[in-house]
Amino acid sequence: MESHLVTLEQHLIEEQRHTPGASGDFTGLITTIAVAAKVIAREVRRAGLTNILGSADSSNTHGETQQKLDVLANELLCRVVLHSGHLCAVASEELPDLLELPPGAPTGKYTLAFDPLDGSSNIDYNVSVGTIFSVHRRVTSSGPGTERDLLQPASRQVAAGYVVYGSSTIFVYSAGTGVHGFTLDPTIGEFILSHPYIRTPPRGRIYSINEGNTGKFSPGICAFLDYLRSAERPGGPCTARYVGSLVADFHRNLLAGGIFLYPGDRKNPNGKLRLLYEAAPLAFLAEEAGGRASTGYRRIAHLEPEALHQRVPLIIGSREDVYEAEQFLRQEAAAAERAPGLAVGGSAPA
Repeated sequence: MESHLVTLEQHLIEEQRHTPGASGDFTGLITTIAVAAKVIAREVRRAGLTNILGSADSSNTHGETQQKLDVLANELLCRVVLHSGHLCAVASEELPDLLELPPGAPTGKYTLAFDPLDGSSNIDYNVSVGTIFSVHRRVTSSGPGTERDLLQPASRQVAAGYVVYGSSTIFVYSAGTGVHGFTLDPTIGEFILSHPYIRTPPRGRIYSINEGNTGKFSPGICAFLDYLRSAERPGGPCTARYVGSLVADFHRNLLAGGIFLYPGDRKNPNGKLRLLYEAAPLAFLAEEAGGRASTGYRRIAHLEPEALHQRVPLIIGSREDVYEAEQFLRQEAAAAERAPGLAVGGSAPA
């Protein structure tokens, strides 16, 4: 006989009962995102059969070629959440500006920022992809939200989460009371609690970085990678694992322990990843699970966003591993002060 199954909706309702003053708006918002995730999961599974693989012959606001599933996932999420009545402001990594709420739609007290399909360039090759989202409580008093409502630090997030579309579909979220994972049971169409109270190990044995960019990395990052591979490291040398989908790499390391790095380089000192849509929500989850997230010099949680599509370097994962990476970068910064011009890339201390 099966043990008692807890659905995502049941979990949210139970959390709502223990939250003073809860109105049900937050429960409704997360449930709405989960509905969109189920639809996206269906389309990902059917992508090779419905002519939605490959390029969409268009570019997003960053000048990157969009995949057909990028466009589809973005449209699905926008269509679902904009009519939910729980939001005042919505922003997508795929679009340059805030989305306008439909005429006559009710205005809520939350904001939502999302990356509709992280890692979508891998979809043609059956590699895991995902959705990442971030929720804040509005700071303006009423009416349609503004950029001010969205440009809040990660430390003020009400909730954050992601969905991995892989061998199974997993919905992971936190509202500040632990990180919980729910696996989609396609036979009943429900997300079932499978990973309650996720805690990431304080030190891992996996490192995730695009080593094809090694020639662009700063001396501090290169020295840290050498250290990770060395026998002198506490716990022994690490193993490299890099999927190329941030959400998939992060999910593995969250469960198993490890560190993910996307540092800056000469050409892009602030790296590639976006603060609002990727770094901030994953930082919230990492810290809720006992890990750490940093630019290499500052906690991601302390950064004050200045623009909707601001980029930041990201070093995230097991607490001790991230601390060690920061130490290597501090040593690099100190050496650069003594001998200006030695550093070849990365982000300077802020």
